[in-house]
Amino acid sequence: MTTFLVIVILIACFVLSFFILVQKPKGGGLSGAFGSVGAQVMGVKQSGDVMEKGTWVTMILIAVLSIASTFTLDVPNRLPAQPTQQEQPAQQAPAQQQPAPAPGN
Repeated sequence: MTTFLVIVILIACFVLSFFILVQKPKGGGLSGAFGSVGAQVMGVKQSGDVMEKGTWVTMILIAVLSIASTFTLDVPNRLPAQPTQQEQPAQQAPAQQQPAPAPGN
């Protein structure tokens, strides 16, 4: 599932880069490329709105998919595991100290 979401995010990133690269700064965009005749004949006057809406929709899609992909990741447990009764080392009693040998023997 995570792989699928990553692929969809990458495709959305390419689409977003297309929307951004097609637009020109200060609102010229695709409608400026056709000139005034194209705007009258082809109705390209609204292309700026379409490109802007496409940019916003694609950005929101990438954000939602990125957040959704975090829920599908397989993250190992980062808390230290409590040792079970069998895994705990056996408590050894301290070694018995033998009395020191008498000095005169």
